[in-house]
Amino acid sequence: MEITKYKDIAPYRGQDVRDAITRILENKDAIYKILASLGPAESAEQQKQLAQSAAYIAGILGKVETYDDFQRHIAAGIFIPAIIQKSMHAFTYSGTEHTKKDTSYLFMSNHRDIVLDCALIDMALLQGDRMLCEMAIGDNLLTNQFITDLFKLNGGVTVKRTLPMREKYLESIRLSSYFVELITEENKSIWVAQKSGRAKDGLDVTTPAIIKMLHLSQKSKGRSFSDVVNSCRIVPVAVSYEYDPCDLLKAGEEVARIKSGEHTKKRYEDLISISRGMKGYKGNVHIAFGKPLQGDFENSDQVARLIDRQIHQLYKLWPTNLFAYDYLEGTDMFAPSYQDFDREAFLYRFKGAREDVRLYALNAYANPVRSFLATQA
Repeated sequence: MEITKYKDIAPYRGQDVRDAITRILENKDAIYKILASLGPAESAEQQKQLAQSAAYIAGILGKVETYDDFQRHIAAGIFIPAIIQKSMHAFTYSGTEHTKKDTSYLFMSNHRDIVLDCALIDMALLQGDRMLCEMAIGDNLLTNQFITDLFKLNGGVTVKRTLPMREKYLESIRLSSYFVELITEENKSIWVAQKSGRAKDGLDVTTPAIIKMLHLSQKSKGRSFSDVVNSCRIVPVAVSYEYDPCDLLKAGEEVARIKSGEHTKKRYEDLISISRGMKGYKGNVHIAFGKPLQGDFENSDQVARLIDRQIHQLYKLWPTNLFAYDYLEGTDMFAPSYQDFDREAFLYRFKGAREDVRLYALNAYANPVRSFLATQA
């Protein structure tokens, strides 16, 4: 793999890692602020502990030589455990036995949280003694040098979203080529969301064009569609949050978009969602890895359906999902599964919201149940 032709989109390597570490260490206040954003630091003792933690992280950063070091010792070693401790009841995972320790994969998951989905998948891979993965995220999130450095130190691969149509198509081909070469030549894994943008309605559906681009990027080499798909070892992954801290935010955005035909993002809208997603209570969170896709495939639509089927079957259905489904459908089909669930408190969560926004948010919780039931038909 000729990494120089992908340098602008690939994670930092070599001297770029060291330069980024130097820039971050020169901005120690930013490390303190990130830690403070994960929880209150109101008392003098809390502020002292926070300062000590920032100094501790700075010490570890000084020893980071690769983005894999950063992922293991900083992201999955410090920040993600802190988020789990402060904002979750429990974090669990399953299915890593479907993958091999020394083999690379293309992990394709549903997309609910801007940064946590891929970070939690990495956490599950680390706990399951599997190699970590690079992660594809849009350049619209890279709002300054500090965020860009953190992203690229954490295995971030840049998806350029703001190009003209023709350039965007060519860039998609190049990005897909990077994915394939990363897996087949470098033996490194990559995470890609099943669609562009979060599934704010709770309907997890893969965009076939993502699969199609993988093949198009290799077509000049004479490779067949099935050969490319099989070589990528696509693993469907279901990310399930019991509570979505951004449920009403997403519902409000989508209802406004449906009414006006578009939704123009406000300044800092993504950053607000990221902050709320990290700090807000998520209850139980489960990551479920499916089985790698292997076989004779006809086209990208078929592969997308196979990915969706595994994600819909693997999705951990929480009482929030099952109750929302029964509540909206006027049934008690799943009542035994949420007998001890505080239904009034859950419904109070949406009190004060407009009725159309409230119903949209509730449907976002119910839709994973509908998707699961469709696989059983």
